[in-house]
Amino acid sequence: MKRVVKKYSCSLTHSLKEKLLSWSQQFEEVVWLDSNNHDQEHSTYKAILAVDAYSKIEMSAKGAIDALECYYQEIEDWIFGYLSYDIKNDIEDLESHNFDGLRFPDLCFFQPKRVFVFSDTEVKLHYLSGLEKDMEGDWNAITRQEIVFDGSHSEEPIKILLRTSKDSYFSKVNEMKRHISRGDIYEANFCQEFFAEHTEIDPLQAFHHLNAISTPPFATFLKLNHLYALSASPERYLKREGNQVVSQPIKGTAKRLEDPEEDRKMALRLENDPKERSENIMITDLVRNDLSRVAVKGSVRVEELCKIYTFEQVHQMISTITCQVPDDFSSIALIRSTFPMGSMTGAPKISAMKIIENLEDAKRGLYSGAIGYLSPQGDFDFNVVIRSILYNQEKKYVSFSVGGAITAKSLPENEYEECLLKAKAMRKVLEG
Repeated sequence: MKRVVKKYSCSLTHSLKEKLLSWSQQFEEVVWLDSNNHDQEHSTYKAILAVDAYSKIEMSAKGAIDALECYYQEIEDWIFGYLSYDIKNDIEDLESHNFDGLRFPDLCFFQPKRVFVFSDTEVKLHYLSGLEKDMEGDWNAITRQEIVFDGSHSEEPIKILLRTSKDSYFSKVNEMKRHISRGDIYEANFCQEFFAEHTEIDPLQAFHHLNAISTPPFATFLKLNHLYALSASPERYLKREGNQVVSQPIKGTAKRLEDPEEDRKMALRLENDPKERSENIMITDLVRNDLSRVAVKGSVRVEELCKIYTFEQVHQMISTITCQVPDDFSSIALIRSTFPMGSMTGAPKISAMKIIENLEDAKRGLYSGAIGYLSPQGDFDFNVVIRSILYNQEKKYVSFSVGGAITAKSLPENEYEECLLKAKAMRKVLEG
């Protein structure tokens, strides 16, 4: 299918973002990707909105990557969607049997009829051929759109429950440390689920609240019929532009403080913390190894190692790894070679994923997967689904998960406190 492109001058204000998302709710499929004006060396767009599926692929894990490759090659167009963490079961000989309250498909992508691509000064509308007559009317409707929330909420205050008790969490962290002491792994990301049942939320209102609290560089609103992901992710999984590839894993977290001088000292302590640095360096090495299998020889570089980035809620330690891949190398094959991301698994990756599956109490699903897009040219950009509220409107089930890297030096009490810090924004949105 060919697309017709039309430009409009605009400034991507907060008001315009609200109008865009309110207008988009008439469609069953919506993906909104927002950089929140973070100035990053590897950014391409300020924001993208994709709505209204012309075609779609939705699958469980087994065979999903091959099916996605066939789908993408066949349509040669924009596609938007996600890979859940459990796509690991297709890439490796692994399984997932933990409790799943959300029931998201393991993989879902759609070819949108309408795509809006925003830069600093304009928006480009990419409409499927035959729909160009709607461009002017749609853009005028967006600019006149009233901000409307659906008003859905539970009558009672939302009560957040823990899938893993505090005592059980401590026990499981110590069990993971025993695996480390035996040499089974060096590090693993251990996560826990917070959830609420019989609960209704207004997804759009919740997303705006979460985004206002966190203003992250990889914010995402995803709607697929009755399934929603409201993401305030600070982390990029993988991006491709031409033959240039970049990954930016996060390992290392510290809380923000109100006093500016104390906050600066907190960031400095994180930067020089030997445990946090060792976690980050191990995952950086894992990403380097993943990329080196497919990269042009000698092209893998660590551009930033353990750099501190400051966000509204937390300071984060981020490394940036880049490489070149052959021009004709398949983008889906590149994803297959690097997924799931090392920051959410551990090292060695396969051993860590097996231990994670045995110790965690909930299926991760979309959490610690990736949401993003592939362009007609083969470029792509995906976040890591963390700091995210997931919602099954049909089942009235709300969930968010948090976790952290466990190493030989981990103290269960400290790891638990880090989880509560990461959960703070989502709890505030849901509980008020």
